[in-house]
Amino acid sequence: MSAEPAFLLHRKPYRETSALVDLLTLNNGRIRAVAHGGQRPGSKSRQRLQPFTPLFVSWRGERDLKRLTLMESRGQTALLAGEGLLCGLYANEIATRLLPLELIAGDVFAFYTALLEALPIPSERALALRRYEWALLEALEATPRFCTPDGNPLDPQVRYRFDPQSRAFLPADNGLEARALRYVEQGDWQHAGLANVLKSVMRAALAPHLGSTALRSRELMVALARRRQP
Repeated sequence: MSAEPAFLLHRKPYRETSALVDLLTLNNGRIRAVAHGGQRPGSKSRQRLQPFTPLFVSWRGERDLKRLTLMESRGQTALLAGEGLLCGLYANEIATRLLPLELIAGDVFAFYTALLEALPIPSERALALRRYEWALLEALEATPRFCTPDGNPLDPQVRYRFDPQSRAFLPADNGLEARALRYVEQGDWQHAGLANVLKSVMRAALAPHLGSTALRSRELMVALARRRQP
């Protein structure tokens, strides 16, 4: 097959000197493959298979586990540190956890690429992450329904919480304002004061698909926030 743009999502040792890798590809979604020499010290495969590095890859195999036949760099590695690095690790972790193998997800690839460009810029980081999370939900056909479970529109005078079972919203005294949820539905995500609402909606919508195992990247974010407290 011809080389395809990709990013490394996850890598772990496999047998003696190989690596088992999860890659996000442009045309084939997430694939899992063996990278021969991917764990050998000093090998070109190991040097290239780094998080946040744009790659060209090709592979062989018809089953779930492929064999990489080509790994080449196609650009500079995104230089991430601190919170930006943790957000990048989170993006990799949820894609690995959520995307079924070989589910075509071109929008996820596009928003992941845009996310890596935004992560070094604190003012752009959160919104790019929300766009990426939304793309994942769309790929899973799991985006929220901005109505009540029976299909009625949200009452502007009522607060709501997300209901995972129906993917809709239920009245809740301490919930989110219906007006803010309307902005989310319309894609007007740069509206002032919407950041926390967006984060709450995405986290609630993603939770049923992530399962009960805690995200390592999220634990690291909490630890970083605690260290920053006076």
